[in-house]
Amino acid sequence: MSRLQSPSALKRKRPDSNSQGMTDQERVVYKLIHEKENMGIWVRDIKRSSNLQDTIVNKSIKSLLDKGMIKEVVNVQNKTRKTYLAAEFEPSPELTGGAWYDDGNLDVDFINAVKKLCSQKIKQLKVATVESVMDSVKASGAFKADLKKNHFEEIFGALVLDNEVMEVESNGMGEFAGIKVGKVCYKAIGKRRVGAAAAAAAAAEPRIGAMASIPCGVCPRISSCTPDGVISPGTCVYYQKWLDF
Repeated sequence: MSRLQSPSALKRKRPDSNSQGMTDQERVVYKLIHEKENMGIWVRDIKRSSNLQDTIVNKSIKSLLDKGMIKEVVNVQNKTRKTYLAAEFEPSPELTGGAWYDDGNLDVDFINAVKKLCSQKIKQLKVATVESVMDSVKASGAFKADLKKNHFEEIFGALVLDNEVMEVESNGMGEFAGIKVGKVCYKAIGKRRVGAAAAAAAAAEPRIGAMASIPCGVCPRISSCTPDGVISPGTCVYYQKWLDF
């Protein structure tokens, strides 16, 4: 939980390539890597685009790594692919998986810690918005990771699926005083109220088809879900709950 997300294309001071004593082959390889900026490039694409022999490309990459001109990063979409990035760039969330990943692996402990703290904040606030919880969590200094609003929205979505909180709209009165009418808010659900709340919600909402109710439809990580990936139907607790239901 000590990770800090930097802007995806944030640059550090560019190394002076002329002072690095690069060979002509290394310059070709470095140029291909640098052109991809924060998205990086697969080693096979380097070999195909450079028209250099595999041994030359491999030797050039090793040399550039030793000189600190490039770095290897883990691509969460395909961990077997060796992907390289110019040292001055930070990898994009598409490569690293974003705030919820650490070294290419889904950081379940970190996610659960954020969920737990957000749940506590919602209980303390009685009625909470994403913004109010986000401000409270950041003010607490509990995490060094630079979590954005979309990260908290993902956490809130997971808490709703877990029946820990319910999503409601402010009417501007009573407990909603000070919150704009129509603003989406969240309230904690006590363990004793889970069954009753779920039944009431089901009765109040229009019936929908079984396929439309699959949790995949509202999952914030659906774009990263693959049959053999870190996130998959086989490991998804929400999907299993839906199957059991």
